[in-house]
Amino acid sequence: MRNLLLVSMILGLSLSGATSAQEKKAQALPPDVNPVSLTRLPPLKRDDLNDEGKAIYDKIVGTGPAPTSGPVALSLYSPKIALVFNDLNGFLRYNGDLSPRFTEVAIVAATWEIQQQYEYSAHEPAALRYGAPQAVIDTIKFNREPVGLGPEETMIIKLSRAVMRDHKVSSEMYADAVKLFGRKGLVELVTVMGDYVMVGMVMTTIDQHLPDNRPALLPPR
Repeated sequence: MRNLLLVSMILGLSLSGATSAQEKKAQALPPDVNPVSLTRLPPLKRDDLNDEGKAIYDKIVGTGPAPTSGPVALSLYSPKIALVFNDLNGFLRYNGDLSPRFTEVAIVAATWEIQQQYEYSAHEPAALRYGAPQAVIDTIKFNREPVGLGPEETMIIKLSRAVMRDHKVSSEMYADAVKLFGRKGLVELVTVMGDYVMVGMVMTTIDQHLPDNRPALLPPR
């Protein structure tokens, strides 16, 4: 009897602790942010869509778990946009001319510029996994001059700043970028940046918060 009572007490404490953590998480969110989606959009269910939307949902999500937050979840509110996002992102990340390493560095550079915490915090680790040196990440992360880096990553950083800060790319920079990446590669490089800026604008608008298992890697400024 004592053992049963002890187990009941432990279970009760564990459940109350979990509930308390969930309540604290919900309390920490702004009042217009859904605690499941972690955005201002409530979670979207497949049954919420029409037949065309369901077909697109099935193509993107497949038999996997229903997405509750992040780019797929938000884009499915407009299934045709979700399909375009999915096709474009899949091509740029897996079938374009850029290596995965340079693609991820471009994403990190672009999401830093628009201060998109959710995307940045997902892609900084990815860039490191694909072989980007820590010095490249730190140059972007702390807004340093690209000194002593490889020519491709130096160009990616300079180009992202020229496009998104100066809104102008010099003839010299363009010529150098074409030498490094080719014309097709350069178009894809800038499109990678634009893809993540586009999705990031939506994520900022719906106030996408980070899940508990993703640390915030983008420093405040």
